Amino acid sequence: MAGLICWNCGRATDIEGKVMRSDACPHCRSDLRCCRGCRFFDPTSRWQCRESIDAPVPIKEKSNFCDWFQLRMAVHSHNRKMDLTDSKDDRKKRFDDLFDD
Repeated sequence: MAGLICWNCGRATDIEGKVMRSDACPHCRSDLRCCRGCRFFDPTSRWQCRESIDAPVPIKEKSNFCDWFQLRMAVHSHNRKMDLTDSKDDRKKRFDDLFDD
């Protein structure tokens, strides 16, 4: 069992199930229940969140009490972390492809 993958260092944390506000990565000590570890985190969105939050969260790397929090899905591939969501370059390429003739 590898458990949750840390959003910061990309290593397995051995945490299974629900992530508590006090949970931190045993390797780099980063908070796990934070904006950067959430599936709705998006640097290109308003307040860097794809959900309709009422106010910005000032420090995205620290634990918070956001009701929208859901774990971001990530997998390991050949010793590197890989998001299952599209990168900014992937989205830009798909957009540019719309106008190619």
